[in-house]
Amino acid sequence: MKLMKIAPLSLPLLLIVFSTSSLLHAGEQWNQFRGPEGNGHALTKNLPLKWSETEHVVWKTKIHDRGWSSPVIWHNQVWVTTSTQNGHKLFAVCVDRKTGKVIHDIHVFDVDQPQRLAAGNSYASPTPVIEEGRVYLHYGTYGTACLDSSSAKILWTRRDLKCDHEDGAGPGSSPMIVGNQLIMNFDGRDVQYMIALDKTNGKTLWKADRSEDYSKIPIHQRKGYTMPLLIPRGTNKQLVSPGGRAIYSYNSETGEELWKIRHRGWSMAPRPIYGKGLVFVVMDYDRPELWAIRPDGNGDVTDSHVAWKATRGVSARSSPVLVNDLIFMVTNRGAISCLEAETGKQVWKNRLPGNYSASPIYASNRIYFSNEESVTTVIEPARTFKVLAENRLEKEELLASPAVAGNALFIRTEKHLYRIENTPSK
Repeated sequence: MKLMKIAPLSLPLLLIVFSTSSLLHAGEQWNQFRGPEGNGHALTKNLPLKWSETEHVVWKTKIHDRGWSSPVIWHNQVWVTTSTQNGHKLFAVCVDRKTGKVIHDIHVFDVDQPQRLAAGNSYASPTPVIEEGRVYLHYGTYGTACLDSSSAKILWTRRDLKCDHEDGAGPGSSPMIVGNQLIMNFDGRDVQYMIALDKTNGKTLWKADRSEDYSKIPIHQRKGYTMPLLIPRGTNKQLVSPGGRAIYSYNSETGEELWKIRHRGWSMAPRPIYGKGLVFVVMDYDRPELWAIRPDGNGDVTDSHVAWKATRGVSARSSPVLVNDLIFMVTNRGAISCLEAETGKQVWKNRLPGNYSASPIYASNRIYFSNEESVTTVIEPARTFKVLAENRLEKEELLASPAVAGNALFIRTEKHLYRIENTPSK
């Protein structure tokens, strides 16, 4: 692995920022893809169970052009990215959380020659990450930018971080913040690396090339579209980052590779989850499997640290969710299942209506699964399959994962952003 290191964070500072950030976000902020801890959990106890176009919709705001980034929320702001259909213009839109009024609509980048894109993706699919005073926008190979969230002034940009997403595929991996670092995966057909930028100025702090020898692997099997997860490693932290043909762990301060597990897959999209002393990772898009990994290894631990594998009923797009000792997941075609986290044993399997790309939300002791036709099925997170509600919005395509802030659910469809809450409809 080629490693470029400039200025690591101090571990005490990292742990303080991480702990303080978790407390600050609790309940009211949704700062990144899949929420404050990156696992789809929201702390609210009063999320709506039932809604429709005429019930519990506080506001519905039109979002121009096309994008599948999930909403991120900080105090009174809700941010999403979007793009023209041809990918030549990239935007960021900020909506007032209380009223639904558009506060900012910023033309961030122009792209001269975007790669062709398949219908199922967009040029604005990576989810932003937000914190006090700053929002970080990422469009894969087309650019990364930091904006002042109050004025929407562009503070810095990077247009030199390139990778070949493949013609027809497009960008997908979202950024995350760890301490003073903005961290991103770039897993293309040509280059494969993880990079940490100084979030204050966009300068590179470290860059870690993937250690697998990709020169012998077909170019379309080198890709990845997921993002890292920060999890414990003893008294420290590590970044678990799935890539094409291998799952990697890195020191979160320096980018040093700690361990890896080799696999046969590529083009993964689901974000890892963590619990019960295991990290759960989906490998492969065409034949996805869920692997439970003990994350305390060193070096190549392919043959020693995989606790169990689930080889059937695994989603290639939607991330799983862990509730207590159970994992819940839904496949692209709506096959839903429940597994024991410690053993991988299947508890039950069933079917939900429609196809699924969005990742589920756990809140109010319920799990919310949204399909691609804007229908959200709510189930009980239990050892028996029980549907609590089925909710329909106007029939529009829905691929973005929902967000939660306070007692409100924020759902992005093809053309609109909704705030749904247990208050009188307007």
